Amino acid sequence: MNFIMKYGIAYVMDLIFGDPHWFPHPVRIIGVFINFLEKILYKASNKKVSGAFLTIIVVGVTFIVSYYISAISYILEIFFLYTTLATKSLADEGFRVCKILTEGDLEKAKKELSYLVSRDTGNMDIGQITRSVLETISENSVDGVIAPMFFAFLGSFIHIDGVSLALPFAMGYKAINTLDSMVGYKNDKYMDFGMVSAKTDDVANFIPARIAGGFIIPLAAMILRLDYKGAWKIFSRDRLNHSSPNSGNSEAAFAGALGVQFGGKTSYFGKIHEKPTIGDKKKSFDLRDIMKAIKLLYVSSWVGIVLFTVITYLLDLLLKKM
Repeated sequence: MNFIMKYGIAYVMDLIFGDPHWFPHPVRIIGVFINFLEKILYKASNKKVSGAFLTIIVVGVTFIVSYYISAISYILEIFFLYTTLATKSLADEGFRVCKILTEGDLEKAKKELSYLVSRDTGNMDIGQITRSVLETISENSVDGVIAPMFFAFLGSFIHIDGVSLALPFAMGYKAINTLDSMVGYKNDKYMDFGMVSAKTDDVANFIPARIAGGFIIPLAAMILRLDYKGAWKIFSRDRLNHSSPNSGNSEAAFAGALGVQFGGKTSYFGKIHEKPTIGDKKKSFDLRDIMKAIKLLYVSSWVGIVLFTVITYLLDLLLKKM
């Protein structure tokens, strides 16, 4: 079975099953491994060096284990490729908050949102909750969908002893992303220890974020008859209006497509931060925007897999002729 067929099956599995809460997802196992190593390595006096060892060990072990999983069976390879994608689970989280808001339970919506974001949700109104959901969906469209796809297709061109590196590349990316989400904070505890993890995540997301914001999301917006010109315009203008060198790319494209403005006053751990704005405020936030963002997420995932499949097919043909 060739890679395109295997990845197509994995993609469909993600759309059907998502990430069941009862299932011991590989990312959670990676998280447990990170916690275990952190307790040991954080004791070192040089936090930057020990943090670098954390990154090397976690990504290296994940890569090696994934390689042997791929070598055992293509069925296992397909299954674990499926777990690197998060289209349905991300959409479900957004839909859950939207449904609660539709039912009028603001307090429950704040609590549900607190599981998704690190910002303070206690004093949010409906507009702020909606904005937070939209920012989460747009930012994670890269981390949870486009970037894992990119690395899986990239790895499919490389083989060691006949074993494709598609899964090791994709799962290795998930390890990098998980490291960043756990230790990549700019606070007193992790400023030095998480520095290498954060920088590695920045490098890993550099190309996927720009492919997503500059091409995939605007094209998906055009298919959905959203403001695709606005998506490209805001991507070009505001994509660097973010503390992350990558997150602003997809956020800008989403904001432009939906005609809303991200950023502004946001509370983290009891402190108000004035985030740079992304997008033009053509309208106030509306619950319907969440459903539009979910559709944009799904279509972006479809555009992404079609794009990478076509590129892979053409490159395969080219390589065979050489």
